[in-house]
Amino acid sequence: MELKDEVRIQAPKQVVYDALNDPEILKQCIPGCEELTQHSPTELEALVVLKIGPVKAKFGGNVTLDTAGAPDHFSLTGEGKGGAAGFAKGGADVTLTEDGDETILAYDAKAEVGGKIAQLGSRLIQGTAKKLSAKFFDNFAQVVAEKQSA
Repeated sequence: MELKDEVRIQAPKQVVYDALNDPEILKQCIPGCEELTQHSPTELEALVVLKIGPVKAKFGGNVTLDTAGAPDHFSLTGEGKGGAAGFAKGGADVTLTEDGDETILAYDAKAEVGGKIAQLGSRLIQGTAKKLSAKFFDNFAQVVAEKQSA
């Protein structure tokens, strides 16, 4: 499954990049996030409760960041396990482009799911993934814009 989109955030690139590396901001923005722990500048661990169709599961997972091209470009990879519900793994490339006092955040993500959630059908999973990523980026854009204007 692939997801690709871009969102305009009302803040300078460095502010957006810093927010993407702030576990407290990320925890506020990730739908269903119960815990988010930063083990190092490039390693995070999350506990997220998700409902995909009729399946509701608690996923525990790890995310690793590659910040070699930061703050203009970085990538992340991760995987999560939801017990009997199955697993998800994937990654994303993120590009930040400054446009005046705003930043355009573009992402290209790929994910793979297995187990019970994979049996729900790719259309349902794709739709849920798009909805969750849109909710994350809407939340993120709002939190960063509020922080910027404070």
